[in-house]
Amino acid sequence: MIAFHPIYVHPLPENHRFPMEKYVLLPKQLLHEGTANEADFFEPGILSEEHILAVHTEDYWQNLVGLNISQREQRVSGFVHSNELIERERCIMEGTVRAAEMALKKKIGFNIAGGTHHAFADRGEGFCLLNDQVIASNYLLNNHGLNKILIIDLDVHQGNGTAALARGDERIFTFSMHGRNNYPLQKEQSDVDVELEDGIQDKEYLALLAKNLDQILNKMHPDFVFYQCGVDILATDKLGKLAVSMNGCRERDRFVFDRIRQIGVPVVCTMGGGYSPRIKDIVEAHAQTFRTAMYLLL
Repeated sequence: MIAFHPIYVHPLPENHRFPMEKYVLLPKQLLHEGTANEADFFEPGILSEEHILAVHTEDYWQNLVGLNISQREQRVSGFVHSNELIERERCIMEGTVRAAEMALKKKIGFNIAGGTHHAFADRGEGFCLLNDQVIASNYLLNNHGLNKILIIDLDVHQGNGTAALARGDERIFTFSMHGRNNYPLQKEQSDVDVELEDGIQDKEYLALLAKNLDQILNKMHPDFVFYQCGVDILATDKLGKLAVSMNGCRERDRFVFDRIRQIGVPVVCTMGGGYSPRIKDIVEAHAQTFRTAMYLLL
């Protein structure tokens, strides 16, 4: 039920070495500590284009696979494009779709490399080329008879692509808590947006989360939840601008998983961002998300 992605080699800025490295180290940590075993992991294949085209435009997709994206658009996406990069992106998409299928049977699924919430229908941004949560949401709605999906995005950056893609679709409800002064500077409109001031600490952060998520769940009963659980809310994060502690991050996950347990619906967790200078802090923060979910939901 945990998607582990092979790491394809492609050019990345030096300051994004850690986010790539965590994809290798996190599974090793989960296995080492006994949170997961080998049978819990699967390696996704490549998602077929029919599911991609249900969300992204034909022109964008053809330019993407044909490597016809301009240099300027590549800079906006954050990547130097290559066939290996596009294949890796399709693998991430497949990972979230398969994790969703597994969650329908086992309550919860994880995609270690998921959470590409800055991708729009016709363009990529912020190291996201295709939007895995919206692709997987559409897959579930169209193939598994679900009626309402809730996307909880607690990455420090607003899921602007997710908000734009789900706008006008009453089947997908988007909730984002993110830094007011962080990327992207131009925010989109989610169904519920909570903008956080720089330096917010545990008590205020958790109170805002509890207030808003409880209000959402009192008004709707989703059939399925996608949870974007980025750990770039940590005080140690060099890009986050917030001041949430490691324990506060764990309490965030505990609260979300407890509410999901209470309403009794499946959930897929996508890891999202994490840019603390020490890779140990990133891996530990992500690992505690797995531990918390396993304890409360399995």
